[in-house]
Amino acid sequence: MLNYKQLHYFWSVAKAGGIARASERLHLTPQTISGQIALLEESLGVQLFRRVGRRLELTETGQLALSYADEIFQVGGELEEMLRSQPVGRPFLFRVGIADVVPKAIAYHLLAPATQLPEPVRMVCREDKLERLLAELAIHRLDLVLADSPLPPQTEVKGYSHRLGQCGIRFFASPALAARLRGGFPGRLDGAPMLIPGEGTAMRGQLLRWFEAQSIRPRIVGEFDDSALMKAFGAGGSGVFPAPAVLTGEVVRQYKVKELGGTEAVQEHFYAISAERRLRHPAVVAISEAARKALFSAAS
Repeated sequence: MLNYKQLHYFWSVAKAGGIARASERLHLTPQTISGQIALLEESLGVQLFRRVGRRLELTETGQLALSYADEIFQVGGELEEMLRSQPVGRPFLFRVGIADVVPKAIAYHLLAPATQLPEPVRMVCREDKLERLLAELAIHRLDLVLADSPLPPQTEVKGYSHRLGQCGIRFFASPALAARLRGGFPGRLDGAPMLIPGEGTAMRGQLLRWFEAQSIRPRIVGEFDDSALMKAFGAGGSGVFPAPAVLTGEVVRQYKVKELGGTEAVQEHFYAISAERRLRHPAVVAISEAARKALFSAAS
C-alpha cells in the first residue's frame, strides 16, 4: 500500500523546489526527507527525481506522480476543512452536479429536500456535461450527480447509479397554437410545429420512435439542450413541446400553456450517481427518499 507520509514528503519537495526548502517548511532534517523519498522510490520501483547539477528535477514519472499527489492532497485539504467546519449551528457542505440535460424544475424538486434537513446545509450546485461532472465526482469534488441516465457503461469512473424515479411525458402549446391544432390526441400533433430536446438527452430518441410508431410526422422547428429555453419558445407560440408528466401543473401555471395530451410510452428517468454504493450523505439520503415517496410516487 502507498505510504502517504512518504508521498507527502515527495510532494512537499516538488512544490518547494528542493529538499532544503521543504525541510524548513516541514521542520525536518534534509537527511530525513531524502531518506523517505528514497524509500518511496524503492517501494514503487521508479525514479521520481533526477539530479541536474546541484538541483533536483522531476522525471516524467515524477511529474505524473505530482499531478496525482496534487489531487490527493487537495481532496485531503477539502476533507479537513469540511470536518473542521462542522460546529453546532454551522451548515455542512453539499456539492451537487446537475447534468445540463436535466430540466431545472426537476432538479429543483429533487434537491429541495436537502434544504429542509434539521442540520443547516450550504448547497453548491454545478451544471455541466455529464462526463465532466463524473470526473469531478471521481476525485470527490462532488457528493452527487443528477442525470437523466445511469452511469455510462463505457466510463472509467467508479460510481453507482441510484434510480430516483421515472414518469411519462405530456405535450403543451400556447393557447393560440393549441386552438389551431384540430382533432384528438395524438393525431393533432401530425404536421404541428414541434420543439424537441437536443441530441444529448435520453428522451429524444424515445420521442422520435414514438412519433414513428404513431404515424405522426410533426414539423420539427427547434432543438434545445436547455429545457427551460424550449419551454420559453413554446410559451411564445413557436411550437408544441414535451415536458415530464410530474411537472404538468407547474408548466401550465408558469408558462400559461395548454396541455394537449400525453403518453407513458416515452419515459423520463432520473438518477443520482454517487461514488459510494450505499447512500450515506444525509442530503443525498433525503433526496432519494423524497423522490421515491413524493415526486415520483404517482408515476412509479
